[in-house]
Amino acid sequence: MGEVLTTMKIMPDSPDVDLETIKEAIKTSMPEGAEIHEIAEEPIAFGLVAIILKFITDDGEGGSEAVEEMVQAIDGVASFEITGVGRLM
Repeated sequence: MGEVLTTMKIMPDSPDVDLETIKEAIKTSMPEGAEIHEIAEEPIAFGLVAIILKFITDDGEGGSEAVEEMVQAIDGVASFEITGVGRLM
């Protein structure tokens, strides 16, 4: 079985949300079997900044579901979307 790199765009509730708090929650709450590859920020508009999370999981059934549930439960997160999925060689 291989590994998959998934890219997720996480949108905060407002421009006033502390992105460092969200990033720290992601780092400390990553589910077993998922590994953070990169966390970055992407300016959107009017002071709103998205968090771009790239993470690696096994290429199996429900690969990113645990990470999606974890992100959804973080205070200050309005929404997220999977923007890319690619198999690692």
